Amino acid sequence: MSSTTFHPRWHRAPVSVWWWLRKRSYALFVLREISSVFVAFFAGVTLLQVRALRAGPEAHARFVEWLRSPGVLALHVVVLAFVLLHAITWFHLAPKAMALRISGKKVPDAAIVMGNYAAFLVASAVLAFFILRG
Repeated sequence: MSSTTFHPRWHRAPVSVWWWLRKRSYALFVLREISSVFVAFFAGVTLLQVRALRAGPEAHARFVEWLRSPGVLALHVVVLAFVLLHAITWFHLAPKAMALRISGKKVPDAAIVMGNYAAFLVASAVLAFFILRG
């Protein structure tokens, strides 16, 4: 048997850049992956706010003024939408990622998802209490 340095190219059908828009499940997957960029952006803004707080009242006032600008507010509306998409899709993926068993019986997927939402609501209420009380 002889060998050759020639390697044939296999036929590959061209794929559109927008292949993921053909099915809802593909679109949700891609949007969930993209949403992580917005989650990271939000974390970065939070760190910048902590830095401004450490720098003093004047620096924090400048940071708050920047946050109030129309462009930043519009950007944060988009960020909020993606962060909510990220949280909701992860809440619904949790039953697939962990198999909880109580007394040898599998906990229903809906109970895990509702537990995530309940924990989210409790954490939000606690934060709202501390933020809005004073």
